Amino acid sequence: MTDHTTLRRSDCPISYALDIFGDRWTLLVLRDLFLKGKRHFSDLLRSDEGIASNILTERLKRLERFGLIRREPDPADGRKSVYRATERGISLVPVLVEIAVWGLVDGELDSGPPGFVERYRTDRAGIIAEFEAGLRSAD
Repeated sequence: MTDHTTLRRSDCPISYALDIFGDRWTLLVLRDLFLKGKRHFSDLLRSDEGIASNILTERLKRLERFGLIRREPDPADGRKSVYRATERGISLVPVLVEIAVWGLVDGELDSGPPGFVERYRTDRAGIIAEFEAGLRSAD
C-alpha cells in the first residue's frame, strides 16, 4: 500500500482531498467505476464527457497510487485489465452519492435513475449500502 503522507501538500484535509480529486476528470472516473459499474478502460473512455485516453490513463494511475482502485488482469481476456474499487475507495461511495444528489437537485436535472432523489431522502443508508455491496460483489 502507498504511504499517503508522501502524496500530500499539507495536513489540511480539504487540500489532501483536492490532491486526489481536484481536477475535472477524477470524480467522473470514480462515478463511472463506483456508481455506473464500468470496469474496463474502453468503457470508461466512452463516457459522455469525452475524456482523452492519455488523461484517463493518468487518472487511473493516480487512483491506483492513492489506493482507491486496483488494476488486475481480466479473467475473461488476459490482454485487458479490469479496474476494481478497494475498501479505501468504497469508503468514498457516500461522498459520491451526496455529490450526485446535490447535482440532481441543485441543477434541476432528471438524469438520475427514476425516483433516486426521493428514495435518497427516505433511504440514504440503503442506497449507499447497495452501491457498496455491488462494488464488493464485483470481486
